[in-house]
Amino acid sequence: MVETLEPNTCVRGCCGSQSIPLRLSSPSSVSLASPVARGAESVVYDAILDGRRVAAKKPVLSTSDDIDRFHKELQLLCELDHPGIATLVAAHARPPNYMFFFEFYESGSLAHKVHVEEWTPSIDRALAIALRLAKALEYLHDLGIAHRDVKPANILLDRHLEPHLADFGLAAHKKDLKHISIENWKSSGKPTGGFHKKNMVGTLIYMAPEILQKDVHTEKSDVYSFAISINELLTGVVPYTDLRAEAQAHTVLEMNYTEQQLTAAVTSEKLRPALAGSDSGAPSSLLLLIQRCWDENPQHRPSFTEIVKELHSIILQQPISVSDKIFNEVNRLPKFQENINWFIQGERLFKISTPVTSGPTPWTVASHDSSAYQPVLSWGSFATCGRRETMEDTHFMLPQMYNDKHIHLFGIFDGHRGAAAAEFSARALPGFLQNLCSTNSPSDALSEAFVKTDVAFREDLASQCSSKRVVQKDWHPGCTAIAALIVRNKLFVANAGDCRTILCRGGLPLPLSKDHVASCPEERARVTKEGGQVKWQLDTWRVGPAALQVTRSIGDDDLKPAVTAEPEITESLLTAEDEYMVIASDGLWDVISNDEVISIIRNTVKEPGMCSKRLATEAAERGSKDNITVIVVFLRPVSTAERIY
Repeated sequence: MVETLEPNTCVRGCCGSQSIPLRLSSPSSVSLASPVARGAESVVYDAILDGRRVAAKKPVLSTSDDIDRFHKELQLLCELDHPGIATLVAAHARPPNYMFFFEFYESGSLAHKVHVEEWTPSIDRALAIALRLAKALEYLHDLGIAHRDVKPANILLDRHLEPHLADFGLAAHKKDLKHISIENWKSSGKPTGGFHKKNMVGTLIYMAPEILQKDVHTEKSDVYSFAISINELLTGVVPYTDLRAEAQAHTVLEMNYTEQQLTAAVTSEKLRPALAGSDSGAPSSLLLLIQRCWDENPQHRPSFTEIVKELHSIILQQPISVSDKIFNEVNRLPKFQENINWFIQGERLFKISTPVTSGPTPWTVASHDSSAYQPVLSWGSFATCGRRETMEDTHFMLPQMYNDKHIHLFGIFDGHRGAAAAEFSARALPGFLQNLCSTNSPSDALSEAFVKTDVAFREDLASQCSSKRVVQKDWHPGCTAIAALIVRNKLFVANAGDCRTILCRGGLPLPLSKDHVASCPEERARVTKEGGQVKWQLDTWRVGPAALQVTRSIGDDDLKPAVTAEPEITESLLTAEDEYMVIASDGLWDVISNDEVISIIRNTVKEPGMCSKRLATEAAERGSKDNITVIVVFLRPVSTAERIY
């Protein structure tokens, strides 16, 4: 039991509760384990709070607006008490560690259950989930609250597979939802899970037509999202695709529609996901209810009070007792599979924190020249989900590796078909490089480290699949990778994929890597020669059934050996002309050119973390559709007060 301290309020005094502790007595009362979910606004951890297993939600608070949103969400959560809503156990509403603590729901999200575990519920189970969710939303609407982000990823299942509506970061009282006109439609600086517009919230494929047309969000918009979600539960496929697996479905969606095309199809052409068929076992009365709920006219959609009544009627028409069917089904279900922490899987191969050697390595001894130019480094990074629903980028910054002040390593990994390969590689690749430094040149060591990381990940994934720890079928995650290694005054850049590194030399951009994409004739020819298939699909050349645009990556075992992990490596001699280097995932380079990066940094305070954030934020503002990760490394001393060179 968490102790309640008086006064039981947030640091501002605007949030209070009679039953929910709002500040922890001691930091030692909570222990965070591995992350179980990552988003643009927060990270959720498996945690222990005073001996109780909980889900700890740690919001990303980088501005005063973020802190305002935290307090607003806490105020709202303190009002709620319903069995169909995720239970807030406690909160810590004081700096520096603002956190929410929720009941831990063992079966994960409905999205994970349907798309990763490929669970197909009985019609009675689906009806029970729909009814409980409808009751939760009816309760919210009776309080005058719109959820604004109803979707399977925000529906958590307990061990009995009962649903609990979660994530109230976008929820608001209806009285606070103002009509937004085209004229005052403004972009905010921070991306959300869907569009990064200030008032267009939620996730695109679940958004009601009126929201896509930039109208005000009402309780009837929640009704639309509810219908899309329940139909997804019945069909088992991601809306507007015919695929179960979310990662592959995301690629298909991007190939078939731009945001503008999907918006136009939903609003003007009345496009909806394929309605569940008779094979789902859904009664026709339920399918008619779904269609009424996603009607284009909000006024024609039923309220949740009406939906609850109709669902009760549909359930009573079922030939067998719902409660008996649910009980039998729960007993037949396999135990929930625990999420694999791929960071730990990669790290377990090596203990990077314990260097092989202490002091100078063979690399620095061999390249020692006391008269040579020596760069002076400072570094920083920034990463954001952008418009994506999940974060699949990872990165590392390892200055003074092996306790050697002349060796520095930086890397970015951009995952696709899930984050597993990127998370594994971010921990494994530095370890392989560490083991290779005594017997290989820097270039050879980097090349071999990439290949060894690829082999190790694919072997680990195969092992997890054979042991049934991975329940998703035909899952072939991968990642692009780029690493920059500085040894005294030499810079080595190894690249496999479409991340990119540029060097600012004399005020001009110098590319240090080449994008490995199927639209490049040389790469296309290499892939074809290795037995891979390259086809023109929608708007560009893509590789294999997975329709990847990249031609080199770690993982992607279904596309090996054509999609190789072998990197291309460049070597540069650093001089006093070299000001900084920028390493970034393609989420930046898709919308900002090399020259524009130089221009933006020229007009930014010369602090690497601030420069990284400025670039990532600018990319999001320009409409980047991908995760965005940026590392900026200054190579000579600069004053943080300096604004323009």
